[in-house]
Amino acid sequence: MASAILPPTSRRGIVARRGPYHDRRVDTVRAAYFSEHGGSDKILYGDYRDPVPAAGDAIVRVRACALNQVDMLLLDGRFPPPEGLPHVNGCEVAGTIETLGAGVTGLTAGQRVIVFPGFSCGACEFCLIGERTVCLRYGYLGAHKDGGYAELVRVPAANCLPLAEAIGFEAAAALPLAFLTSWHALVARAGLRAGQTVLVQAAGSGVGSAAIQIARLCGARVITTVGSDDKIEFARALGAERVVNYRTQDFVEETKRWTNKRGVDVVVEHIGGDTLERSTYALTRLGTLISIGSHDTHWGRLDLRHVYSKNLRIVGTNLGSIVELRTLLDYVGEGRLRPVIDRAFPLKDARAAVQHVLDRKNKGKVLLVP
Repeated sequence: MASAILPPTSRRGIVARRGPYHDRRVDTVRAAYFSEHGGSDKILYGDYRDPVPAAGDAIVRVRACALNQVDMLLLDGRFPPPEGLPHVNGCEVAGTIETLGAGVTGLTAGQRVIVFPGFSCGACEFCLIGERTVCLRYGYLGAHKDGGYAELVRVPAANCLPLAEAIGFEAAAALPLAFLTSWHALVARAGLRAGQTVLVQAAGSGVGSAAIQIARLCGARVITTVGSDDKIEFARALGAERVVNYRTQDFVEETKRWTNKRGVDVVVEHIGGDTLERSTYALTRLGTLISIGSHDTHWGRLDLRHVYSKNLRIVGTNLGSIVELRTLLDYVGEGRLRPVIDRAFPLKDARAAVQHVLDRKNKGKVLLVP
C-alpha cells in the first residue's frame, strides 16, 4: 500500500495509508508536515492525503492558520501526536467551507468560518455537566487529528462558527487557542474583577498578548514580562502598565515594587519550571495562579508552605468553550479586543515560520497562509 506522503509528481489516485481514508482512492493537497520528531528542519512541504468528509464533517479550505506552542511540543516529541506520524500541525484555523459531509445543515459551501479546535464526546460524565474541556476523550485539532498547516482540513461541522466579513481570516486565526484559553483562564477560572492586579508572563507570545488585553478589558492593571528590550514598547501598547525584562530584572522583586510589596491578585503562567515556582512568590494572599501551559518544561516545583500559608489557589486550564469563542468574536468585531499578528508566512515557508517562533522573535501570533 502506498505511503500517505506522496511524491510531488504523483498527486492523484493514490491509496491513503491510515485513518478514515483507508483503502480509498484519494487526491492530495499541499501541506507542511513532519515524519520524525525534532526541530524546524523536520518540517517538510509537499503532497499529503486529501481529507474526505465523514457524516457530520466539514472540509475547510484554510485561509490562515496560526502557530502555537502546542505545535512545538508535537514537533519535538514532548507531546507525540496520538495518531502517530506523519502529522500535520495547526490548531488555530480560519477559512471557508469547501465541502460538507452527510447530514450537515446550517453551513454552505464558500461560507467564511472560524474553527473551534476542541473535540469532545458529549457523553462522558464531564461532558454531561458542561465541562467538555476535560472530556475523557478530549482532543485538539492539529494534535489528535491532522490540522491546519495545509490547504484543506477536516473538522466536525459543529466546530465551525460563522465568521463576519468585518473580521479578517488572519485575525480570526489568532483567536481559537491563544485568545480563548486566556479568556477562559482570566474570566471563568480566575474570576478577574476591575481594580485587581495581574502578572502576565511572556507578553510577546500569543497567550501573553491576548491575556494583557483581556485583563485590561476586565478593568484590571497589568504587569508583564518580556525576554528582550525591543518588546517593551510592544507590551505597553497592549495595555501593560509595567514591563519587566526577565533576563535582566527579577520579575518577583519588580512585581512587589509595583504593588507596594503586596503582590498581584492573579498570575497567568504558561512557561513551567522555575517560572512556575517564582510566579507564586509574586502573588498576594488569596491570590490565584492560572497554569495554562508548560512551554519550557512540563515539570515545576512549589514551596507548599508558601501556598497554604497565604491561601493561594493554583488552577489549571486548557482551553475554553465554543460559547466563549462566540463572545470573543463579538469583542473583536466591536474593536474592543485586537488579535496581534507578528508575521504571516506562506505555507511553503512553514519551516521558517516554526523557527521564528522557536527563536522567540515574535511579538504576537505567527501565521501560515496557503
